[in-house]
Amino acid sequence: MFATNHVEAAISAEADAPPLKSMNIVDVLSANKIYADGTEALAPVNLSIAPGEFLTLIGPSGCGKSTLLKLVANLIEPTDGRLQWWRGGFDQVGGEGRRLAFVFQDPTLMPWSRIAGNVSLPLDLAGVPRSRSGPRVAAALKRVGLEGFENRYPRQLSGGMRMRVSIARALVTDPDLLLMDEPFGALDEFTRNKLDSDLLTLWWERKLTCVFVTHSIYEAVFLSTRVVVMAARPGRVHRVMEIDEPQPRGDAFRNSARFADLCRQLSSWLADASLPSSVTAAS
Repeated sequence: MFATNHVEAAISAEADAPPLKSMNIVDVLSANKIYADGTEALAPVNLSIAPGEFLTLIGPSGCGKSTLLKLVANLIEPTDGRLQWWRGGFDQVGGEGRRLAFVFQDPTLMPWSRIAGNVSLPLDLAGVPRSRSGPRVAAALKRVGLEGFENRYPRQLSGGMRMRVSIARALVTDPDLLLMDEPFGALDEFTRNKLDSDLLTLWWERKLTCVFVTHSIYEAVFLSTRVVVMAARPGRVHRVMEIDEPQPRGDAFRNSARFADLCRQLSSWLADASLPSSVTAAS
């Protein structure tokens, strides 16, 4: 389903830490990002990501969606402000109940390796023996509907199937937090809708926490429990939409009047966010 790289570090939580369900997965605390060329990609942002939510970032090009996602993944550091994961620093990530995986826009599969080899890559890098990694790879491929494709090469699969391989590569690490940067943007609408439905079922069944970046209003409304609309120059939070609809969702929701109303509202907010003078607000 997607393209992935993994960001993992291991350290156990403090013995006196409260149960994971009582704390935020990530807190972004007045974090901004100014690149070396002086570009202010992200104004100070405050954002909390709660356990089990599906949070989507949407906004015009250049609004800092991917920058914010990379900050959450600890792939880049904020210029000012800070982030904390599971109430600690990034050294809190990696232990039981505190794992994250990143799915990039491009599958970045190894063309010379069979599908099973691509999925097992993070386990191989972590030194997990084949006797233990094999069943985990098989289970991950089954979860994304690719059981029986273990011995194929990436070139033998469609674009949608290659994205499924990528999500399997993320799932094989058993993540609790799944970060996804426009994973379906290059796919046709039919394939995209199918993968959106599969992703939502996976999120619901696995009780994952997801942060998802997209340019699609329809995708954002269908997938999310909360949508953060961002504005550009510099990137910042403009509006927040809560979507309190029953899960898991399907075509009945896509075809409902409620879905259409939410899409219209989100479209209006995006139009406002695209204006140079857009003012930060919350809802």
